[in-house]
Amino acid sequence: MIELLQNLIMDYTLRTVAMGSGILGIVSGALGSFAVLRKQSLLGDAVSHAALPGIALAFLLTGSKASPVLVVGAALAGWLGTFLILSITRTTRIKNDSALGLILSVFFGFGLVLLTFIQRQPYANKAGLDKFLFGQAAALLESDVLTMLVLGSIVLLLVIIFWKEFKILSFDPDFTASLGFPVQLLDILITSLLVIAIVVGLQTVGVVLMSAMVVAPAAAARQWTDRLGAMVFLSSLFGALAGVGGAVISSMTPRLPTGPTIVLCISALVLFSILLAPNRGLLWRWAAEQRNRRKLQIEAVLSDLYILARQHQGTEHGHPIEVLRTMSIGHGGVDRSLKELKTRGWVEQKADGNWVLTACGMEQAIQISDRGETSA
Repeated sequence: MIELLQNLIMDYTLRTVAMGSGILGIVSGALGSFAVLRKQSLLGDAVSHAALPGIALAFLLTGSKASPVLVVGAALAGWLGTFLILSITRTTRIKNDSALGLILSVFFGFGLVLLTFIQRQPYANKAGLDKFLFGQAAALLESDVLTMLVLGSIVLLLVIIFWKEFKILSFDPDFTASLGFPVQLLDILITSLLVIAIVVGLQTVGVVLMSAMVVAPAAAARQWTDRLGAMVFLSSLFGALAGVGGAVISSMTPRLPTGPTIVLCISALVLFSILLAPNRGLLWRWAAEQRNRRKLQIEAVLSDLYILARQHQGTEHGHPIEVLRTMSIGHGGVDRSLKELKTRGWVEQKADGNWVLTACGMEQAIQISDRGETSA
């Protein structure tokens, strides 16, 4: 661990890649929370694919592979793709998912055509543009990280400034409009911020995998909380952990690409959250269901003993376990329930092996009976 921390500080490549991946995770996680809540998860996939022709066109027009130039081209193409999706949805009968698929395929296909055209031209600096397909985090420079930091800071600052508006818009657009907020402008703003967040990560994880960095951290965070602020914080934290963790793991394993490793790390966090998150986790819910089932079984046996006691005008008359098993057909668990009730002091077993209610057990049974009558 100490050696790993030393490498993070001293190793230029690892430090640069880890910082860039961490910034990517924070920004995409924060904006991804709003995309997931607004049911626009696939928008990240469409924007990332739509950015590819922008990168190619920026290179063709400027002849430069400088990070700011390519980022501007990707942002413009991504925003254009988003605008076309919104326009198609609002002005035609085409549904949102169909519009997303249409723009994604058209822009991505156009981008691949442009990349193929560039590869056939005698440009001396054309190598490396195809890395935007799957990312090349190891090629990040300090200037690239600085660009990501500046853009990411602007995005997060705008999220903080418009926090109240974005919060209302994410949960109830109609209520937002009734309050007098410019819903369409806010929609364009939050979508534009999402475009910037996606463009920031293209060089790290690439066009194909970038959508995972938007959706996965937010999906994992949603399992842990019902509050937007906590969700955005956890989503950013999970994204940063996956980014730094993926960078570190790929540096420890020869020929292991960083981008896919980051996506695998965030996927592991999603799986962990789905299984173990309190209240929403599958294992947590399974354990809660088992506890409820045991509680119902215990209350059913206690109620059966109460019914038998009322028929015999008191608790002195014991009842064989076979009778209780017969009465419990459908919910079972009589043997374990009797042991639990005996431990609590609510029932006792007589010398002849029959079971009776104790005074405390009678009180509990009466409460259960009254609660059932009230519910009915």
